[in-house]
Amino acid sequence: MNSNTFFPLLVLGFACLVLGWNLRRSQSFSKLSFLTWFQVLIILLPWLIYFGLFLQGIFINLATLLLFLSISTIAYIWVGGEIRKARANQPDLTSVKTEVAVPKIDSKQIQPDLNVNIKPHPEDIKKMQGIFGIETFYATETISYQQGLLFKGNMRGEPDAVYAYLSKSLSDRLGNKYELFLLNGQDSKPVVMILPNRGEALIETNPQKILALVLVISTLLTCLSLGAQLGNIDLGLHPEQFLAGLPFGLGIGAILLVRELGWRWMGQKHDVKLGLPFFLPSSQMGAFGAFSRIQSSLPNRQVLFDLAIAPAICSGFLSLSFLLVGLFLSGHHDGNLEIPSQIFQASVLVGILGKLALGGALHINLVEIHPLVVLGWLGLVITALNLLPAGQLDGGRIMQAIYGRRTAGVATFFTLLVLAIATLINPLALYWGGIILILLRDQEGLMHNELSELEGDRDALGLFALFWMLITLLPMTATVAEKLGIGG
Repeated sequence: MNSNTFFPLLVLGFACLVLGWNLRRSQSFSKLSFLTWFQVLIILLPWLIYFGLFLQGIFINLATLLLFLSISTIAYIWVGGEIRKARANQPDLTSVKTEVAVPKIDSKQIQPDLNVNIKPHPEDIKKMQGIFGIETFYATETISYQQGLLFKGNMRGEPDAVYAYLSKSLSDRLGNKYELFLLNGQDSKPVVMILPNRGEALIETNPQKILALVLVISTLLTCLSLGAQLGNIDLGLHPEQFLAGLPFGLGIGAILLVRELGWRWMGQKHDVKLGLPFFLPSSQMGAFGAFSRIQSSLPNRQVLFDLAIAPAICSGFLSLSFLLVGLFLSGHHDGNLEIPSQIFQASVLVGILGKLALGGALHINLVEIHPLVVLGWLGLVITALNLLPAGQLDGGRIMQAIYGRRTAGVATFFTLLVLAIATLINPLALYWGGIILILLRDQEGLMHNELSELEGDRDALGLFALFWMLITLLPMTATVAEKLGIGG
């Protein structure tokens, strides 16, 4: 088996592994979790089959694909109805009274933490124990943790309802003095952590503000420089023509801007405090995007998912629009940029779209395209790079939101490993991997409820985003490129 077929099979194998792992997770929770997993499988299966066969040079005709999609849609709707029935049958824990079987906490169970001197007041501990019961979370062990307490035990209901009940009970007894977190413990069993309220979010320092401004200016310069290079302008000989790259720079700036606006809008929608944007300039691409920290506690994984998917959708849609318009203009002989047609083999997605728009023009060695094709392509690559499942990238946050911390940590490790191997082919991978390793490798902080599964179709949307990342960054195999007639 040669490398052209091995890598696509490896990707498909990883996709099956992810679905299998998700199935294993869902079986440890409830029928609702299993149905949610099954719904994701139904909506993705036709595309996994289609593109899996496509990468091996086996083509399914349009009628067969439409048949698969029709069956998938019908099954998806049916499973959605079953999910709604399962949710309607969930018990309402908000009506459970606090007098039910409150376990007593033995002072000998509270293990001292020698690194922290501040502990909850004994009266506060007694009030904390009053929130637990056999109908919600039955606490069996209490451990001193940081400046609060960690409660181990058995959860007796769905995470959403349990968290809502416990947090309200804690607030009724102690106001906003403490925060409650429903988490997965080291033994993969639910735990409750209660910590002092951290108050207002952190505020950026003046040096951080200066750095953010410097990075904005640097990104603007790299975008203008790249635009000038596309116009065959040697800035070393003609520095006065620097502004010739302004149209291209504005295009990259628009892609970066909509990413940031989507991120900020979603943060405002969920009342999440976000830090300053730190742009990442790149001489090869103009920019890699921007990153900013989440500075306040997130309520649940669903909010984390919404924050991660918003910039990807915004920049992906705008970039795809640029690409399609550019390909349309190129197909009508309105292109003034001559490139080797073999370049279209560098991306499965762009190669397919290029073949549909340009047809036989990709059979020859050189093809004339509109600059919007390059702009849209770079925008799609920026979106895809940020969708890599690692750390605090969009893709890393999506992985954490769908699968939890442990799986997201494993995904980060393998992503960095793949980038390290990719440096043998493209030095750009070394730069991007270094940025992730130094700045973005950590996962997001504690969320108040980390056990609840995502609602609606977010699982499917997240996996589709990761799939979109793959077909954008994955090069086309030689077999497929030859059958499609891409490259001279």
